[in-house]
Amino acid sequence: QLQASGGGLVQAGGSLTLSCAASGRRVSLSDMAWFRQAPGKEREFVAGIKRSGNSYYADSVKGRFSISRDSAKNTVDLQMISLEPEDTAVYYCTLDITASGGYKYYAGAYEYWGQGTQVTVSS
Repeated sequence: QLQASGGGLVQAGGSLTLSCAASGRRVSLSDMAWFRQAPGKEREFVAGIKRSGNSYYADSVKGRFSISRDSAKNTVDLQMISLEPEDTAVYYCTLDITASGGYKYYAGAYEYWGQGTQVTVSS
């Protein structure tokens, strides 16, 4: 089970940190990722972190977002700075228990999903 939190309303240029708490599975043994979905759009990849600890990002968020893992808390965080109105979406954390293969940018690669947390960036 995944529980996402930390969303909210922020002005453009502001920052937020999302957190995903996992139960039943160690995040350090899994590949984890954040996706987002804006109204009327498909769910899109935002950032991922491999079991190895390697992280990777969508081009649209590189340099602004940072994904990290806290093994002690069993959480995966997404730190977001320099937020833009285009970042407005529901953000979902997700987990792949196989933790195999390379970087995964598509939603179908992940088995478990959290409920999502709303991020709204005002201009």
